[in-house]
Amino acid sequence: MSVVDDLADKLAQDVIKAMDALGDENLPDEVANVLGASSPSSEEIFRAAVRIRLAERRARTFLKEHVEAALEAKKAGREAPIARAPGSDNKDL
Repeated sequence: MSVVDDLADKLAQDVIKAMDALGDENLPDEVANVLGASSPSSEEIFRAAVRIRLAERRARTFLKEHVEAALEAKKAGREAPIARAPGSDNKDL
């Protein structure tokens, strides 16, 4: 990673922590706007880092919940549920 990537990722981590602590979902956008006023390229890298970190968090939550449900089903002698991401069943297509 470059210095810019490292700085943007560290800022993304700090902003996500603050967003969680404050319950302010708009904080990453506001910080990105401040950053972009001085460095549009840094803003893009920061926004990408926030998206990647939040997506990874959602994926980990999904994985944890799926594994817990599958293990619970196994203990109860039931078949484990099929892993399906929310909204991905396409049953109405």
